[in-house]
Amino acid sequence: MSQPWMLETPAPQADARIPYGERTHQFGDLRLPRGEGPHPVVVMVHGGFWRARYDLEHVGHLCADLTQRGYATWSLEYRRVGHPDGGWTGTFEDVAQGTDYLRTLATRYPLNLERVVIMGHSAGGHLALWLAGRGKLKPGQPLYTEKPFQPKGAVCLAGVVDLERAFELRLGDGIVESLLGGTPAQVPERYKLGSPAALLPLGVKQVLVHGAEDTIVPLTVSTGYHERATKLGDSVKLVSLPGAAHFEVIDPRAKEWPKVVESVASLL
Repeated sequence: MSQPWMLETPAPQADARIPYGERTHQFGDLRLPRGEGPHPVVVMVHGGFWRARYDLEHVGHLCADLTQRGYATWSLEYRRVGHPDGGWTGTFEDVAQGTDYLRTLATRYPLNLERVVIMGHSAGGHLALWLAGRGKLKPGQPLYTEKPFQPKGAVCLAGVVDLERAFELRLGDGIVESLLGGTPAQVPERYKLGSPAALLPLGVKQVLVHGAEDTIVPLTVSTGYHERATKLGDSVKLVSLPGAAHFEVIDPRAKEWPKVVESVASLL
């Protein structure tokens, strides 16, 4: 099976690659649209089942497209499973630190922090919704941050939004167990604190975009989450894409791409 083109084709270069921390994988790619700003921002979290071998390069194509449309994009790299301290808790700590770093970036670049959407694909979709909901964590709990950055909304593309369900389905060859360092029976607190489905209601507007023919992360993961989130009072829209699989949602050449652009615009 051939790889989707964006996994094989180098992305257009970012305007700046900026460290948000001191470790090797703590950096982001910033792209700025033309004009003086301040610009609305999309924080992008790439997927790859949280594994070290997939980096932020493949989402550079969609970031470049969004930047041409007037959005500043801040694409996060982070420690992953296979890196020292990747998984629990490093992966979560890094995306949290990278998102909070927007406040620092805004002192140097024309970013509108009142108009920020967090977006993620696949495992990055899990992290995007977790970032949107981490304000619910309490002092003393792992991953708690004082005054976490609050986005206007979150767009989740084919996201692994329910880690317990993903564990049951053995998604990514059972990668959730590696991410959290155990099964739901062994480390129940990690599943409670690290899974968007367990943190519901998030209290942030969300759009879930998912291909109906996705075999990597089945649509049912999003439909189950959508049902539960709606029952608990969150504003969540589910956009199911007939005929689409897993990668169309991050492909600016795909016919489905305008739905993603629309989802971002709808939250701002």
